[in-house]
Amino acid sequence: MIKKLPYGISNYEELIEDNYYYVDKTKYIEMLENLAEKRIMFLRPRKFGKTLFTSTLENYYDIKKKDKFEELYKETYVGKNPTKLKNSYHILRFNFSGIDTSNEETTMRGFKEKVMISIDGFAKNYGIDFYTNPELTPEGMLRSIIEAFKFQKPNQKIYVIIDEYDHFANELLGFNTDQFKSLVSKNGKIRKWYEVLKEGTETVIDRIFITGVAPITLDSLTSGFNIGSDITQKTNFNEMLGFTEKELIELMNKQEIPKEKQLELLPIMKEYYDGYKFSLKGKERIYNSNMCLYFLNSYLENREFPRNLVDVNIASDYSKIGKMLDLCKGEKRAEIIEKTVSGEGILSEITQKFNPAMEFTDTDLVSMLYYLGYLTIVGEELGMTELKVPNKVMREIYSDYFIKLLDDEAQIRIDNDEYNEILRQLALEGKIDKITEILQKYLKNLSNRDYQRFDEKYIKLIFYCISMNLKIYNVKSELEVQREYPDILLVPRDRSKGYNSVMIEFKYLKKGEESRLKEKQKEAKEQILRYSDFDEIKDIKKLNKYTVVAVNDKVYVEKV
Repeated sequence: MIKKLPYGISNYEELIEDNYYYVDKTKYIEMLENLAEKRIMFLRPRKFGKTLFTSTLENYYDIKKKDKFEELYKETYVGKNPTKLKNSYHILRFNFSGIDTSNEETTMRGFKEKVMISIDGFAKNYGIDFYTNPELTPEGMLRSIIEAFKFQKPNQKIYVIIDEYDHFANELLGFNTDQFKSLVSKNGKIRKWYEVLKEGTETVIDRIFITGVAPITLDSLTSGFNIGSDITQKTNFNEMLGFTEKELIELMNKQEIPKEKQLELLPIMKEYYDGYKFSLKGKERIYNSNMCLYFLNSYLENREFPRNLVDVNIASDYSKIGKMLDLCKGEKRAEIIEKTVSGEGILSEITQKFNPAMEFTDTDLVSMLYYLGYLTIVGEELGMTELKVPNKVMREIYSDYFIKLLDDEAQIRIDNDEYNEILRQLALEGKIDKITEILQKYLKNLSNRDYQRFDEKYIKLIFYCISMNLKIYNVKSELEVQREYPDILLVPRDRSKGYNSVMIEFKYLKKGEESRLKEKQKEAKEQILRYSDFDEIKDIKKLNKYTVVAVNDKVYVEKV
């Protein structure tokens, strides 16, 4: 019997009991237990399986799940290689996602409710005679349950698991930095709670596992909670969350997807969901597991690719990029964004702890993009880490943000009707009249505002980002592949529809160089004809070829 795909399932016990397929990550339980450090911090971008992993830990170490160990773990690595601490802890679990961050009062109330619910459940689950007094502060509640446990469960230990520890902090940091500082900086209310958690490690709290997205609150919490070890970038844990390619292929095999169909599906998932590496010396690149499950779930339901290659739930999470980018007030912010969109590598150190009392530096901005999954590690140079955009999903998100920045600078907007007209012309007629009209509008408005960054690469970048919003097309560019390649190649995602494809070569001339227009058009035409002989291009049906030469803020288009 084929096991169900675990899309949207983050409870390990439910996953096993309801016959969902589990990509076995339990060898990392053994690795975590063997670390000298007992209080662990592990960070990954959203939708990488953090909550499922914390649930896997919870079920494995829960003293009340001893009788279910065989049922829950018999098919896993750790079930066949159990550790000495299995089923030996009382699990106190906190999840700080979903807190209303409208203001400081709602944030603190939400934090308190999360603490109270977790402590209440802990007391009832393990038969502790305890009343969670709602009049107490969150740190008061935590201190009280620690004292009650110490008295009623002598010689027994607690394993604290904290999921999404930074969720509300990220929200506040992006939308209300003053409230963020009030809650987590200096003598902030959240910080006091962690101080009590630290005190608990002197008595009944033996192990702690904390997960989230970014080390946003670490600097604020350090003096109160300076006992954790951050293993986020440790090489041995690079593949702890997300899917390796081997795991993804095995998953497709278990779903009995034919090999020939896998050869169609895998390149799409690789292009859109792969590319992550969280350790400089990590052996493999990682697929975003949630995105892959979304894609495969849709495929198995309809036996065709999903119309939208990005899950709306994931897209809404990543759409907050603007708020994070706005935290950096440095002059190089625009340059960093342009480099990122164009696929250039960025050399930077990775900040280990962010200080909310200070404005973000350029290094902090690049580091945040790494933690959030917008950039990933590709190598090192000059003693610094090199980071790039991991995949097409992130490139689309950057492109969308870049266009919004351009809209603000050029004081124009591309509305849905204009995008629809661009698509109609491209798909049905193979024309680029509308999209080049909009390009010229950008150039004219930006030029009027003394825009200084115009060059050939920048013109291509604007066109590329507009094209990335055309969801029925795959957009390939020289910027992406970084080798001899057409500047822009637009190919329909579903070629069975008979839509047109378009190939464009760009050139740029500064004001005063108008006399060289014919020369540049000839040069662009020769290049595009040479590209037409490439094997991967000459087989494209209904391919329309254009040269586009921008002379300052005017655009000249010729069909080849």
